[in-house]
Amino acid sequence: MMFLGLASLPQQVLPSLEQFTKLVLWFGNDIGSWDAARNFAKKLGENRCYFVRPIEKHPSPSVAVLDNQDLKAIITGAQPIWHQAITTFSSLRQDVLSELQNNEKVQGVKWKRYPALNRILKGHRRGEFTVLTGPTGSGKTTFMSEYSLDLAMQGVNTLWGSFEIRNARLARTMLQQMAGVPLDSHLDQFDMWADKFECLPLYFMTFHGQQSIKVVMEAVEHAAYVHDIAHVIIDNVQFMMGISEEARHVDRFWKQDAIIASFRAFCTKKNCHVTLVIHPRKEKDIEDLTINSIFGGAKATQEADNILIIQDKRLTSVRGKKYLQVAKNRYSGDLGVMPLEFDKSSLSYGQKKKKVPDEGSTPEQT
Repeated sequence: MMFLGLASLPQQVLPSLEQFTKLVLWFGNDIGSWDAARNFAKKLGENRCYFVRPIEKHPSPSVAVLDNQDLKAIITGAQPIWHQAITTFSSLRQDVLSELQNNEKVQGVKWKRYPALNRILKGHRRGEFTVLTGPTGSGKTTFMSEYSLDLAMQGVNTLWGSFEIRNARLARTMLQQMAGVPLDSHLDQFDMWADKFECLPLYFMTFHGQQSIKVVMEAVEHAAYVHDIAHVIIDNVQFMMGISEEARHVDRFWKQDAIIASFRAFCTKKNCHVTLVIHPRKEKDIEDLTINSIFGGAKATQEADNILIIQDKRLTSVRGKKYLQVAKNRYSGDLGVMPLEFDKSSLSYGQKKKKVPDEGSTPEQT
């Protein structure tokens, strides 16, 4: 059965594969074949999937046929992808070699609008769990929309769950960030940009307002199965906890811990990156937010692979600046800050491109 590339498994082939108790995945020794096999196996059922390891003596199936290699022997030697609880270095050896050979790829998808994030986080990786926090009105949703748009434009299948802002408003923001101009005054460009935006692998949950973790997780797991989602954004966690005044704080902490545990397990099981937006605690006379400022118990900060904090000095100083702080980075340990300069016309925090002066123009003209 032939697939177009290794990015996703077509949904229409799944029913025809249900009848088999053993499936052998053979992608040859192309870069990324092991990652693709693991992603396919998660959808097909890891306990019945076997993999022809991408080593030199195992070329692609078509090459093996042309070379008259013993196909039966190669397929018979396929190893199970699924290991129950315990593994050995022998089983991990190929993974370790693959990471060393493809270090740049293992680091993840690089942002084009945020080169500073590439230097600190190294890239956006599947299977990780990110927490974003910041003061009310600091632009968390606007930043996250562009942050995820950048990745979606590079082929990262993305699912948005915005419980505060309606999808039409969110899509309008992302469309304007993609266009780089205020479309309300450039309506003649709307169809052109809308056609491009429509081609992006972006999906939106239709929830609005308070939702239970059970309902949300059902939608997220369905999207991961059907659309091969690689990045899920939840904005924000508080809308999944209940917002009634009667709820005791201990109950809300328990609910948040349960939500964190569900998404952490989903990240690992489905090899999908989840970004949760969590409001900070209400603290007085605190200028800088820290990891301890994140609302709830310690589970969110303990489970997170990455913690991003928007620090908005404009709220306390006339000349204050706004910047993104990487306060936790489990992958490389690198920490740092990235200035956030907002361009209102494009609704963008991305690095501004330097204008190239035209020949014959003066500095004042450019």
